[in-house]
Amino acid sequence: MITEKLDAVVIGAGPVGLACALEIQRQGLTVAVVDKGALVNSLVGYPTQMEFFSTPELLEIGGHPFPMASYKPHREDALDYYQRVATAERLDLRLYERVTGLRGQAGDFVVETTKGELAARAVVVATGFFDVPNRLNIPGEDLPNVNHYFKEPYAHAGQDVVVVGAKNSSAKAALSLTRAGARVTLVVRGPEVAEAVKYWIRPDLLNRIKEGRITAYFNTTIDAFTPTTVEVNTPDGPRSIKADYVYALTGYRPDYKLLVDMLALPLDETDDARPPIFDVTTHETARPGVYVAGTVCGGLATSRWFIENGRHHAQLIAAALVTKKQPQLA
Repeated sequence: MITEKLDAVVIGAGPVGLACALEIQRQGLTVAVVDKGALVNSLVGYPTQMEFFSTPELLEIGGHPFPMASYKPHREDALDYYQRVATAERLDLRLYERVTGLRGQAGDFVVETTKGELAARAVVVATGFFDVPNRLNIPGEDLPNVNHYFKEPYAHAGQDVVVVGAKNSSAKAALSLTRAGARVTLVVRGPEVAEAVKYWIRPDLLNRIKEGRITAYFNTTIDAFTPTTVEVNTPDGPRSIKADYVYALTGYRPDYKLLVDMLALPLDETDDARPPIFDVTTHETARPGVYVAGTVCGGLATSRWFIENGRHHAQLIAAALVTKKQPQLA
């Protein structure tokens, strides 16, 4: 059943989606936020006690202070902060409600969800990228002992654990697992731990490799996962690495099934990152009436936008929605 038409529906209840909703609401417009999971669902999935690289003021939305006793917030601090902001702003949250389609046109959209339909004049897509891992597409990737998400290390004390990748997520996971008593092997496709790894993490990892607490294979590719091993090709030939558990932390990507198949957003196919086509001054996409905000704006280039710079898209989108509605109010 379609309810009264909203001025906007925001898809994604992450920090940027919340920022968009509160800025739209502050303009006197009606808005609801729809998310297939929990409030700030990506942060819920982050590792326990994960420390943000950013300082608190760079994570603030809507002018709400993010007071912290320490220099950098942890996952739990951010979860509490965004929940308090959503409550303070009395945002209309439709959680655990997956978007399944979008029909209509600017000014007269119907957002189809697993719980019904929402009528809206505009739609804002702020879905991030953490929900779809970059798969290796090799045998055994769907085994129960292979995971694309790392939560915490404690269940792996005394186990042989293989970590795939050499960027921030895999580096932090390898260090955390080692300190929790796991025997860690790092498998890296490239020649070294990525230079992009944060400056306080990379030396720690390199030192643990040098002292032998972490075994590392560079210039190495994976042929298959099995219930007890990872089969790899090293510069010295094939090797079987013992593995009770595997963390394949090879990055994540936007949900193109949602963007293209369900929302029908045109992509810039001339850009290898395949971002949605949008106007940088308003963030309106090539599908009129649909806007994009945050990381999803970069397509596969997931490092173009973060909370820090993506949150500012909210004001541009809110201003554009007000401008579009003004002729209707005249």
